[in-house]
Amino acid sequence: MESNAFFALQHEVEDFVEGPAVDMGLGLENGSIGPMSVWDELKRRGYLRLAAPESLGGLGLSMGQYLTLLEKFSAMHGSMRMIVHVMNGIWRPVHSHASFAQVERFVKPLIQGEHIITFTLTEPNAGTGSDIKTKAYRDGNDYVLNGEKWLITFADVADYFLLFARLAGSAGSGGTLALLVDRDSPGLDIELMPASMGLSGTGHGHLRLTECRVPVVNRLGDEGEGLDVAFHGFLDPSRLGIGMTTVGLAQRALDLAIERAKTRVTFGKSLAQRATIRERLAEMATDVEAARQLCLWAARRWDEGCLLPEDASKAKLYGSEMLQRVTDRALQIFGGIGYFHGYEIERIYRDARAQRFEEGTAEVQKAVIGRALVAGGSAQEAKQDPVPVVTY
Repeated sequence: MESNAFFALQHEVEDFVEGPAVDMGLGLENGSIGPMSVWDELKRRGYLRLAAPESLGGLGLSMGQYLTLLEKFSAMHGSMRMIVHVMNGIWRPVHSHASFAQVERFVKPLIQGEHIITFTLTEPNAGTGSDIKTKAYRDGNDYVLNGEKWLITFADVADYFLLFARLAGSAGSGGTLALLVDRDSPGLDIELMPASMGLSGTGHGHLRLTECRVPVVNRLGDEGEGLDVAFHGFLDPSRLGIGMTTVGLAQRALDLAIERAKTRVTFGKSLAQRATIRERLAEMATDVEAARQLCLWAARRWDEGCLLPEDASKAKLYGSEMLQRVTDRALQIFGGIGYFHGYEIERIYRDARAQRFEEGTAEVQKAVIGRALVAGGSAQEAKQDPVPVVTY
């Protein structure tokens, strides 16, 4: 996008985040509005198609431009930033192996927000990779699925589940399938899971598949390419996006902590006048800026076509751990009152815990980075089994 148009879009997003999004976030938190109201508003404003190419109906932002906006969005309620982040990335794995007919049927409507597709990989009794246990066998023009998936974000509103299974009798990544499973498929039972610590308004589902029939025409790519669909063009930009979401939320926590330090008076002095508090704020600000620059560096590498898996993992690893430090310190500056419902810092503290798990824990990111270091090159080139990935 040209600089003038992007500058205008940036201001539009800032006005939304500081205005209507505040009331919408409060509504999600207290249950006075439903999640589809949020989806509809974000769709109406075009915020669900920022990163997709113009040829598919998106706005065609560069990764650097998109992350700049994502930082702003991430100051919003956690469920709202998750919608923006996921919907601006889920088109990539769907599109990566889609036929022309599937692009028209699934990809373009997804980018326009006409239907919702959610990533469906995680299982209760497996790591999230080549050890998936959900089985499939072919019966004429259908695949028949048996197994379980859980922690599936947006299971309450999704129209299709981008679901990964393996052919019965196969082992390793070579027997995997990627299927778009309609939520009304016979044999699919969707049970909503208990509410999570944060991200109020986001539903997570436990899917049980019992002789669930899915048309073969809903398969993306060939048999054996399931995990390639899962990770092709999705994991690295998504990890990079999660890194920047930590920056946006941490910056908001820092801003609130600064405001609190200026206005809270104890023993005749504001907290901001105390050297210990100023030092703590300085540490927080440095931490946030370091994470921001690491993400922007990785974004430049993506836009130049040379991002490596370990680059995205570095951004996600540092950002998620930085966010925990900054929100801990912000809550400490607020004192006991910040622990109570109704204070934004309390909600931020809860929402911030989700990014520890999205797109893989710290241990997973370290495994990706460490593999590249030991291999003497990129993790992409290492001749080993894929590192397990926990997408949520």
